[in-house]
Amino acid sequence: MRNFRKQLPPMTSLIAFEAAARYMSFTKAAEELNLTQAAISRQVRLLEENLGVALFVRSHRAVRLTTQGRNFQHTVSDALERLVYGAQELRTHHQGTTISVSADMAISTFWLMPRLSQFRSEYPDITIRLIASDDQMLTESDDIDVSIQLGQGGIDEQESIFLFQAEVFPVCSPEYLKRYPNLESEADLLATTLLRLEDERWNWLDWPAWYALNHIQLEGNRNDLYINNYPLLIQAAMMGQGVALGWQHLVDDMISSGHLVKPVKSSIQTKRGFYIVFPNKHEISPAAKKFSTWLMSQCTVV
Repeated sequence: MRNFRKQLPPMTSLIAFEAAARYMSFTKAAEELNLTQAAISRQVRLLEENLGVALFVRSHRAVRLTTQGRNFQHTVSDALERLVYGAQELRTHHQGTTISVSADMAISTFWLMPRLSQFRSEYPDITIRLIASDDQMLTESDDIDVSIQLGQGGIDEQESIFLFQAEVFPVCSPEYLKRYPNLESEADLLATTLLRLEDERWNWLDWPAWYALNHIQLEGNRNDLYINNYPLLIQAAMMGQGVALGWQHLVDDMISSGHLVKPVKSSIQTKRGFYIVFPNKHEISPAAKKFSTWLMSQCTVV
C-alpha cells in the first residue's frame, strides 16, 4: 500500500510553489494566499529541500523557474486542479443538485435519453449522472439515487412507483416486411429470421416464451440471430436483418418514424412493468423527488 504522507511533499509548500510559479513572484503569491513574502520564500525553500533540487533561480529583484521547476509546475498545477474539481463535484452532489440515475441499456437508449434534454431544460440546476448498464451490480450500487427497473408488482421491498405496463409485439423494418408480404399470424413468423435476445436477465420476454404464450412451439433447428444487447438487437431489426420483439414505449418512437413496423397484429400484455425505484440505503433527496415526478409526467403522453 502506498503511503502518500511519506512520499508527497507538504501540501502547504506545494500550494505556495504553485502560486509563486504562476505569478513568477513571491510577493504576488503572498498577496493571493494572504501570507508574507517571507513565508512564501520559506515554504518554497522547504519544498526544494524535500525534493533535493532548485526550483527557482533567485536574483535581487526577481525569480525565475529552473528547468526542473518549470516541469514540476506543470505536474503540481494539474494535480491541484484535479483536486479542486473533484472536491467541487462532491460539494455539489452533497448539496443535492446532482442525482445518479440508473437504468438498463434498453430504457436508457430508447426512452430516457430522448427525453432527458427536456428535464435538463426545465431543471438547469440539477445535474444528472446516468449509469446505463445491463449489469445489475452497477445499476443498484450504493451511490444510485433513482433507478428505472423492469419488475412485477413493485420491486422487492424497495420504495417504487409504477411508470407503465410492458406490452410486447413483433417488429421489423418496412424493407424486411416486403420480403414476407403474406405474414398474417404468429405462426407465419416462424418462416422469418428471429432476432433473439441472449441475456441472463429472466424478466425480458424472449421468443420461446412469446410463442409459448401464443400456444405455438418454437422448434429447435433454426438459423436465427442471437444478440446479447437489446439496443443492438433493435438496430439489427431496423437494418432489415430479421424480426425482433419490441417493447411498447421503448420502440414507439421508431414505429412513429416509420423505421419499424408491426408485421402481425399479435401482442402480449405482460404482467411486468417499468418502475421508478428508490434505494433503501439513503433518504430521497429533493432533486430525486423532482426527477421522479418529471418521469411520471412523461408517461402521461405515451
